[in-house]
Amino acid sequence: MLRMLVGLLSAAMSAGSCLPARAVEVDQALIDAAKKEGRVVWYTTLVVNQFVRPAAEAFERKYGIKVDYVRADSPEVTQRIIAEAKAGKVQSDISDGFSTAPLIREGYVERWHTESMHRLPNGFFDPEGAWIASNINVLTPGFNTELVPRGTEPKSYDDLLDPKWRGKMAWSSLGSSSSANGFVGSVLTFMGQEKGTAFLQKLAKQDIANVAAGARQVMDQVIAGEYPIALQMFNKHAVISAAQGAPAGWIPMLPMTVVLNVDSLTANAPHPNAGKLFLSFLLSQEGQELFRDTDYIPADPKVPPRDPSLVPKDFKSGAVTLSPNDLDAAMPKWSTLYRSMFK
Repeated sequence: MLRMLVGLLSAAMSAGSCLPARAVEVDQALIDAAKKEGRVVWYTTLVVNQFVRPAAEAFERKYGIKVDYVRADSPEVTQRIIAEAKAGKVQSDISDGFSTAPLIREGYVERWHTESMHRLPNGFFDPEGAWIASNINVLTPGFNTELVPRGTEPKSYDDLLDPKWRGKMAWSSLGSSSSANGFVGSVLTFMGQEKGTAFLQKLAKQDIANVAAGARQVMDQVIAGEYPIALQMFNKHAVISAAQGAPAGWIPMLPMTVVLNVDSLTANAPHPNAGKLFLSFLLSQEGQELFRDTDYIPADPKVPPRDPSLVPKDFKSGAVTLSPNDLDAAMPKWSTLYRSMFK
């Protein structure tokens, strides 16, 4: 069952106390073993020019270990790892995304307890060591500030039901946490099944456009003026676009959806030590600052994003945090409800 993490990034910033004995973060033996392997293969969902290439170059400078990366969306990363494992040709050492649960079920994840877990809030890591969040995504509505002047945008979920927004909202129809499915799930989790379903039934009358594209592309269409409002988009995208002069804004509408982007080590990896060293690098102070400096939101609460407003100070009124396990368990139900109401 999904957990409501109240005060997520304020009161719950303490590290988990139920973890096993702490492991050494990076000892010389691990570094030596990783250097002997000589390379690490990283399957990633992150943007190549924005983060992947700078991270790979920083790691190579630090340790002299080559980073080979393959970029794909999270479901594709998962499917590729499973296919390679079943064929007996494991290629990756480490992967990231939010579709880790199938890998865990199939036994394709190596569990490892890294010291970095102790710096993260409870819920930001798997207690059994199957995954750990390296960065987070905050999903909120976004809007075109020319079509919807600042101050006139809907500020609450109830505001979305105003008839003046009928036919003026869009969301992604691609079955993920950053699509309509995720929005449905956030509502049900925060409001409860009965009240949440009643709200969604009213929202279904607003003729929301189903766009067969990712959340970033939906927001781009909003910026281009095709729709005034996007539901369930990454708030950092609005900030990045606004800094480039685009008419983009985001709405701190509670509850916000916080989706963990998590990293896992591949079982039977060809370069297991290099994978562990690279994971430690991503979660280190240096790695987390690199996330910050490339406009991602670091998982470590001691490294706030470059724009601190992306992570509101007060989560007491509700923040729904979705882990890979949460998404795996609930997404089929959310998808069914979305299709029955909105398509």
